[in-house]
Amino acid sequence: MNTKILLVASLVAVFTVGYYADNVVAFAQYMGNVGSQGETGTNTLEEALEIQHRRVLAAEANPSSGSGTPYLDANGVAGAAVIAGAVFGGIAGAFFIRGRSGKYAAMGRG
Repeated sequence: MNTKILLVASLVAVFTVGYYADNVVAFAQYMGNVGSQGETGTNTLEEALEIQHRRVLAAEANPSSGSGTPYLDANGVAGAAVIAGAVFGGIAGAFFIRGRSGKYAAMGRG
């Protein structure tokens, strides 16, 4: 009985998601608004290329600025990895130490 209820609930969920998924379609490939006479709106390909060209020029003018990702900072990639490793390593170490003793430990080791 429970498997039938679970199957029906799963099918209802799948069909509900499929019904509403049509409303959230993203049209990211279209950058500009093109009218019926061929006129373009904002954010056309040419404007996007001009913005990218200005970004490249700004990066070449300031080589010391880098990519903006602080790898060795506590807020950066390596800092976050070290902090996460310390937290999860401490938790794992606590489990390993507690696992060596207790009523489920092997005889003769605790």
